[in-house]
Amino acid sequence: MSKITIANTYEDFIKGFHPKSGLDLKFYKQNQMQRRILSFMNSHGHATFPEFLNALNVDSVLYDAFFKHLTINVSQFFRDANQWKTLRESIIPLLLQSKSPLKLWSAGCSSGQEPYSLAMTLMEYFPTAKFSILATDIDVNVLKQAKEGFYKQNDFASTPPEFLQKYFTPTDKGHQIKDSVQRNVTFQHQNLLTDHFQTGLDFIACRNVVIYFTEEAKEMLYKKFTDSLRPGGILFTGSTEHLFGLGHLGLKPVSSFFYQKQ
Repeated sequence: MSKITIANTYEDFIKGFHPKSGLDLKFYKQNQMQRRILSFMNSHGHATFPEFLNALNVDSVLYDAFFKHLTINVSQFFRDANQWKTLRESIIPLLLQSKSPLKLWSAGCSSGQEPYSLAMTLMEYFPTAKFSILATDIDVNVLKQAKEGFYKQNDFASTPPEFLQKYFTPTDKGHQIKDSVQRNVTFQHQNLLTDHFQTGLDFIACRNVVIYFTEEAKEMLYKKFTDSLRPGGILFTGSTEHLFGLGHLGLKPVSSFFYQKQ
């Protein structure tokens, strides 16, 4: 991995951080991202960009914590329960009317709660459906956690108790996802803003990922998502991510936070 070059300004910082991390912060809103960076620096005792960048070069634990802080890896199983109810009762039946097996993608999957929630939903309510789930994230550390499949109690705040009993095994570390769920999900490292996407997908979930992106970066990403969906495919966004003014991309709302490709 490349070393970070010493920088004195925010602009210098994002230029120097990019080669090491692959994360191009120019696609993120400067005011919000700069506040997040300065907050992290202050809480870890670093007063200047040069001092902080030097510390990131030599301290891998600090670097990993900072990267996780920037990429906002916060998730739970079945987060926003009403949206999962809509998915179960309306969206998946709609998709299964015209296509099987289903190809689903959890974009920005964090430590795996979302793609595993998708798998459990299909297994529980559509037991005869054939499907595969791709799950991607830019943070290799959360992908490692996702593949290991161990979760703490606070990950299950929105999880039906019967799902916890049926699809997880209690361990001294918390709960581990069962192989029957895990085998339906493939995890890959991916940068949403720079990497190529698969095509012909039936369903893409990208939730609470773009909140700090610039408007230009959001439009570029949503166009890439639209191009990746088959006609009739569905994009599932986060609870703060309404797609206003993007009708020219060929997406129409079919329910709150669910958009269908025309």
